Amino acid sequence: MSGLPAIRYHDLRHVTGQATLIDIDNGVVESAGTSFFNRAILRVLGPRGWGILQIDNFSPCSKKKFNSLLASASRLAAITQQDVNLADAHHGALRVPAMKEDPRGVGIEEKTTLLAEIELAARHPDVVNRRANYIERSEQVVFSDSSGHKFSYEICRSGFNVLAVASRNGTVQMGYERVHSIRGFDLRHRQEYGKKAANIAVALLDAGHVKGGRMRVVLNPELAGVFAHEAVGHATEGDLVQEGSSILAGKVGEQIGNDQLNIIDDPGLSEFGFEPCDAEGVAVQRTELIRDGVVNAFMHSRETLAAIGHGMAGHARAMAAEPPLVRMSNTFIENGDATLEEILEVCGNGILLKGSRGGQVDPGRGIFQFNAEYGSLIEHGECTSMVRDVSLSGEILSTLHGILLCGNDRTMHPGYCGKGGQSVPVSDGAPHILLSDAVVGGSGAH
Repeated sequence: MSGLPAIRYHDLRHVTGQATLIDIDNGVVESAGTSFFNRAILRVLGPRGWGILQIDNFSPCSKKKFNSLLASASRLAAITQQDVNLADAHHGALRVPAMKEDPRGVGIEEKTTLLAEIELAARHPDVVNRRANYIERSEQVVFSDSSGHKFSYEICRSGFNVLAVASRNGTVQMGYERVHSIRGFDLRHRQEYGKKAANIAVALLDAGHVKGGRMRVVLNPELAGVFAHEAVGHATEGDLVQEGSSILAGKVGEQIGNDQLNIIDDPGLSEFGFEPCDAEGVAVQRTELIRDGVVNAFMHSRETLAAIGHGMAGHARAMAAEPPLVRMSNTFIENGDATLEEILEVCGNGILLKGSRGGQVDPGRGIFQFNAEYGSLIEHGECTSMVRDVSLSGEILSTLHGILLCGNDRTMHPGYCGKGGQSVPVSDGAPHILLSDAVVGGSGAH
């Protein structure tokens, strides 16, 4: 390889596996099938920056062939203008939790039948549309680098979503439930999720409205988890901090919230966002992003850790054959010591917001807006009538300062997070939390 630019480091990540998708719409099986994939990514760090090769249908090759690939990536690295350095990091991989039942051992016909039962359970006279889908993806990952590290593991994620749309007199509302895990096959005896989606959609047809404004707000674990992920998690991703696109840049050691507030990202939790090691082969560990209300650490790749510090590597994640990006995994607000009854009592009069229907956040400007699935008015410390079409918005820092109580009932919820054109599985969660003065958006007077 004489005559080529010097190679400071290289790594290879090879991912093979299969994905099964089933989609049922109003009792009709729209699609059901399995696809296979085999992709690899070779990264070479030259004198300045990266040269990257993405390879389809990769197979282990001779040293001569591999050196040829290194040469190709090295030539790409030679024209890279960005200066890159890598921080030292501990390498290693956790054991993947055992599955109760391997989904790959269940035939697609049986999966389709079980999913159809869940979708059928969403029937109701007021439900005008039902949809259910099943997603299963297994990956075999092999990682090696020029420092002599080599790891391999296999992980399978599976789960389903069910949607019910109810309509009456021109009013349309939706109920949505999902179950996803790394613990194995989970379609059996799940009809109650279809029923719950339908019941929520129908109940929302009769729900009232709330007049928007500032008020005390209780967030349920799902919506509070979305807040932790969107408003705080993204703002502590090292690449966004490095780019100046985070409201938390320069605030390590600064008090930004209630002193009982702790926000964590932990890829090692046995939740949907579990990773045995990150996409750079770095060992994963619990990272306390916010500790006692103080900005404590950022999430990092080896590159961003070398650039700005304040945290630890182990948070680089990637889809098959895609470059690693700094990503969350399992992000959550840690339990406090308040019960839900105590939170409602301290709230007095306000609103309980439940579930999430998406939203948007600008971590650079530090503002957010989330849509709740629905809410319940809180009157004299008790939940009363159901309300619909409600949202939560505000400034990240003032909202963190406004957290009065954290409950003791944290739960985690699975999902997917998109960034840089890549989507990876995550979980986020929280206990119930009480906000002292939050901005609620509504659609009218109750």
